[in-house]
Amino acid sequence: MSEPNENNDNQSQGSEDKDRLDREELIERTGEIISRNSKHLIHCLTIIGQVEGHYLLPPQNKTTKYEHIMPALVAVEQDRSVEGLVIILNTVGGDVEAGLAIAELIAGMKTPTVSIVVGGGHSIGVPLAVSAKRSFIVPSATMTIHPVRMSGTVLGVPQTLSYFDKMQDRITRFVCGNSGISPERFKQLMMNTGELTMDIGSVLDGEAAVKEGLIDNLGGLSDAIEALYEIIENTDPRYPDNNDDKEEA
Repeated sequence: MSEPNENNDNQSQGSEDKDRLDREELIERTGEIISRNSKHLIHCLTIIGQVEGHYLLPPQNKTTKYEHIMPALVAVEQDRSVEGLVIILNTVGGDVEAGLAIAELIAGMKTPTVSIVVGGGHSIGVPLAVSAKRSFIVPSATMTIHPVRMSGTVLGVPQTLSYFDKMQDRITRFVCGNSGISPERFKQLMMNTGELTMDIGSVLDGEAAVKEGLIDNLGGLSDAIEALYEIIENTDPRYPDNNDDKEEA
């Protein structure tokens, strides 16, 4: 009777080893890191450079490929061992639809998420920054808010303007729905003509981004990690015992 149990144990061990190798392969392929020897098991995701969409950017560009980020987010969401996700942003922006797709996936996760903007979170980096459950920005970082741009051939017809308006509305609804800024104020910052020399829009530093309600908190990495731990311990649905303790108290 012991032989089948031994086989089952071997199969179970083999399955765990395969899962571990699959996760390590994903981490190696996407360049992300899971912190294992910590208070809580968290995954670190970086969104850097330019968000690459449906077309390849030149090889000298530092890019974040959305086809790499999406499966990484799915893996984090379904992996019960991962308790939280910290997203570090330093991006100049990029493809609007690719950036919104990533932001929507992050916003729809049950896994506790915290974002921190370092360096810059410009253009489509704004929706990405506000997509987490809590957002942070360091004092020296900046965020640029401007209207949607399009490169390539553009037809001078009313339908083109309508397309731009609808795309801009998608961004505005998402940002305002996931932050404390009002649609009116966001559009005002976006259409500002008195700040940028060769463009329209606004550049906010860390303190201004928090004051406007765009970002939740001003702080560094340790503040973001502590906030993530707090979310994990107090609001994660995978920890029902914490909620029971609160009700009893």
